Amino acid sequence: MEIDFGDGFFLRQATAADDAAICRVCLLTGDAGQDASAREDDPNLLGQIYCLPYRVLEPDLAFVVDSPDGVCGYLFGAPDTAGFNDRAEREWYPKLRGALNDPDPDPSTWRGSDWARRMIHHPEPIAADVVADYPSHGHIDLLEQARGRGIGRKAMTLLMQRLSKAGSKGMFLDVHPQNLGARAFYAKLGFAPLPSTDLMVRRLPL
Repeated sequence: MEIDFGDGFFLRQATAADDAAICRVCLLTGDAGQDASAREDDPNLLGQIYCLPYRVLEPDLAFVVDSPDGVCGYLFGAPDTAGFNDRAEREWYPKLRGALNDPDPDPSTWRGSDWARRMIHHPEPIAADVVADYPSHGHIDLLEQARGRGIGRKAMTLLMQRLSKAGSKGMFLDVHPQNLGARAFYAKLGFAPLPSTDLMVRRLPL
């Protein structure tokens, strides 16, 4: 256990046994922080893009928030975004692509999870100048029962400390512009919007 939040909630290292629960949390928070179940026709694709690569490729910075009712959140980080993306391209996406059709590039033809299938076949790179200034990144999502307990703040603080200890000078988060609650939460942690992007960024002390 990494952090005991009290009342049966705690942060621990993620394992392969958590994959199904991680994908469930990702789906239930996948629509700008809300439940994306009605939108997606494949309930696992969001987790296969935004979560499981971290559990496999960055296991030291892959955590779940556990509770008396099971996994209710996760925290992932990558110290070197460029290196992580390179590894994902070589080691993670090829197998997924082999099992999924590549949708037509015209978004007007997409249905259900086609947008996610398209992203798997054609990942969107982070601009080189962003990575140069903010080389690390992270993801955190919590279900409703884990919110309002200080869990997000403590978990993110742990991640920033770990990234800083690894030598990172800054990190970014990709935050949906409609997820106003998340954007306000990150602002309290020192993150600021990066103009003309959906990213929020902050420097890390070395």
